[in-house]
Amino acid sequence: MPDAAAAATAEADRGLAFVEALHRLILATLDDDQAVEIVSIPLAGKTSIADYMVIASGRSSRQVASMANKIGERIKAELGRNVRIQGLTTADWVLIDAGDVIVHLFRPEVREFYNLERMWAVGNESDPVTLPRR
Repeated sequence: MPDAAAAATAEADRGLAFVEALHRLILATLDDDQAVEIVSIPLAGKTSIADYMVIASGRSSRQVASMANKIGERIKAELGRNVRIQGLTTADWVLIDAGDVIVHLFRPEVREFYNLERMWAVGNESDPVTLPRR
């Protein structure tokens, strides 16, 4: 019978692997949907709300809503997790709460106004990582 410490370590490793798989799936989905200026901000150890915050823009409200719906569908289909989506009615700013990863999707002018990257990126350790286009 494995001891409690080994079991806890194994559980933590599975949790970390799930978070990384979730993060990769979200980034890949946004890239597939041609999101603009995809930024990932690591939050682990800085806040308890999530391990990552992903911010991206769509060229229109229609694209923002479509990206949000596709992220929700892929997470459910591939990882078996339900997400909460807010803001689809106007789709100027859509929030997707996937638990360990929070996603903000904006129209460009709304993103510029709120400037979440600057609010959350404090110091070198949490500087946002802008992902290059494939």
